[in-house]
Amino acid sequence: MKSLKKQRRIQIIIVAAVALALSTALIGYAMRDGINFFRSPSQVVAEPPTPTEVFRIGGLVEEGSLKRGQGETIRFRVTDGGASVEVAYTGVLPDLFEEGQGMVGTGSLVDGVFQATEILAKHDETYMPKEVIDALKEQGTYVEPNG
Repeated sequence: MKSLKKQRRIQIIIVAAVALALSTALIGYAMRDGINFFRSPSQVVAEPPTPTEVFRIGGLVEEGSLKRGQGETIRFRVTDGGASVEVAYTGVLPDLFEEGQGMVGTGSLVDGVFQATEILAKHDETYMPKEVIDALKEQGTYVEPNG
């Protein structure tokens, strides 16, 4: 009788372990396209990602780099103080997007130009995304806002 209970417990533990492994694998499979890694412009220049890799880039919009073309594509450079990356974006920019301000873009690097599919800008005078602040601090170019 004891060996039957022991055998049943082992079977339950094995089934639970298999179910846990299967659910973990399914969650990982479902999230594979939803995870975008953040990179600073210096990291992108030092180790360029493949053209198929989707990632986020952030920093400050470089002064004097914003160019609105004849079409819908807008070009500008994003910098962290150590390096700059050319960005091309087709679409409507956020209202608060401007030169010298923080931004984060999602997209991929194609032929040295970051092709953005989404651009996010600051939402008030003092906000800057944490990743951008960390990248600027790493380059030694971040200045704490007054307040």
